[in-house]
Amino acid sequence: MVLTTLVGLIGAGAAVASVNSQGSQETVAADTAPAAVLKLGYFGNITHGPALAGVEKGIFAKDLGATALETQVFTTGPATVEALNAGAIDAAYLGPNPALNSFVQSGGESIRIIAGVAAGGAQFVVRPSITNAEDLRGKTIATPQLGGTQDVALRKWLADRGLVTNTSGGGDVTITPTTNAQTLRLFQDGKIDGAWVAEPWTSRLVLQAGAKVLVNEADLWDKGEFSTTVLAVSKSFLDEHPQTVQALLKGHVDSVDWLDKNPDDAATVINEALKVAIGKPLEEDVIARSLSELKFTSDPLAATFPTLLAHGVSAGVSKPADLNGLFDLTLLNNVLKAAGEKPVSAAGLGTE
Repeated sequence: MVLTTLVGLIGAGAAVASVNSQGSQETVAADTAPAAVLKLGYFGNITHGPALAGVEKGIFAKDLGATALETQVFTTGPATVEALNAGAIDAAYLGPNPALNSFVQSGGESIRIIAGVAAGGAQFVVRPSITNAEDLRGKTIATPQLGGTQDVALRKWLADRGLVTNTSGGGDVTITPTTNAQTLRLFQDGKIDGAWVAEPWTSRLVLQAGAKVLVNEADLWDKGEFSTTVLAVSKSFLDEHPQTVQALLKGHVDSVDWLDKNPDDAATVINEALKVAIGKPLEEDVIARSLSELKFTSDPLAATFPTLLAHGVSAGVSKPADLNGLFDLTLLNNVLKAAGEKPVSAAGLGTE
């Protein structure tokens, strides 16, 4: 489903400067100009909550100043990356693995990850009769798209337990790339046996289709911390319009802060945004469970990305690569410092 929204904004179009917590100014590329329009992509998923809240509450509109905002809703990470690479959008909320794959395949020239969005909120849910990995032999499991973040997580988990899969759907377990809405229907109809998905689809499968959680992905990571969603921008747009990217990041940080400080209102605002993004809101129990399973954060957890790449390589959907340059967190840290918040680390994989 595609949604386009134009938001005309009032504000000064002068070059942007950020002010850190000590009051000094850090000027952002004075020889470049803010963009007239920023084209932003995101999903109608709870894991994209800062995007949903930022659009619904007008936070991006306020922080982008004179730059108009166009939004487009996607359903898969690889499709979002295609739009970024084609110039159809300038920045996007998406899963870490599609962002990784784009960076690797372009030799580091396509995109930069500029912030984290959400951590957690992904689970492997199955029919109640399935109790362990061996029960999955001969079964059919859905993931949102080949090479996507949940697809890689499933393939790695199965391989660690001696179950063979391949990218054409063969092996001990059949993995079928399926849109999330279709996954729910297919599970309800008995045509698939489980799915590795992100919120709100995990909660919908559990609460509306009788699935059970076989694996909470948080249990597979140190301290339970793993990136589910990041904010990325095309390298060319970042080079040409750093002021606009910093304004976007101000809106992103403000949106994350609003969600953190207003937990009682977060579900309502996200649901209002979902009415626009995907045509209908979520049931109260679904959105409540979804929000309890994840954390919104501007930290992209950069130190986990070499592991994510290694998982993609072992799953046969990525290739080994040098990830240096994947992150550009300089503008984000300008915004965080100005807000009196702690800077985040690129873990040696870019600038900060």
